[in-house]
Amino acid sequence: MYLLLIEDNPDLIENLCEFFESMGHTVDIAYNGLAGLGFALENSYDVIVLDLMLPGMDGLEVCSRLRREGHGTPVLMLTARDTLHNKLEGFASGADDYLVKPFALPELEARLNALSRRGRSEITRRRLIVGDLQFDPDTLRVERGGRRIELAPIPLKILALLMRRSPGVVRRVEIEREIWRDDPPDSDTLRAHLHALRTAIDRNFKPALLHTIRGMGYQLTGPDGR
Repeated sequence: MYLLLIEDNPDLIENLCEFFESMGHTVDIAYNGLAGLGFALENSYDVIVLDLMLPGMDGLEVCSRLRREGHGTPVLMLTARDTLHNKLEGFASGADDYLVKPFALPELEARLNALSRRGRSEITRRRLIVGDLQFDPDTLRVERGGRRIELAPIPLKILALLMRRSPGVVRRVEIEREIWRDDPPDSDTLRAHLHALRTAIDRNFKPALLHTIRGMGYQLTGPDGR
């Protein structure tokens, strides 16, 4: 998963990052509410882990602002506030789950995995659009500029991932994990599939949508950067 952690406790941040990264997840960190809101609006995360008591802007306001902006990224609130009233406030602000401190790290990861799966399921029911490129997950039909594009299964899966995460940069290891889980092939295999995808969606069209971000990964963006 690609996670955003919005938390101001440095010891907890260190523990969470060490655990998540050991489990193969990627983590971005924001130490206050304003920074967390900015990260969430600028990037495409699988799940956001959000503390309530934050400097700058509290977690309730962060979550409310995200929902008002139309962002549907799943949010798990992680907090010491444990009353029913606190939980109801959290859900009313738009949170998808609520976990009270102290907590067990494996339980937190299990909850995040469940939220991530639910989020992917909801996304795949909607047509994906980047620029003039469209993908219907139900029919697996890909079109650009109204012209049908045929893709083999693996380039099609890569395209779906890049479109879901657009305009975010998707790291190479994330693509490998999404397609091959725990048994990734050699680097030339992924390169060949990406070449096939780039040829199919960009060779006969302008502008190019698929971009290589050197040292980072791949990005699918329209001419307006979205």
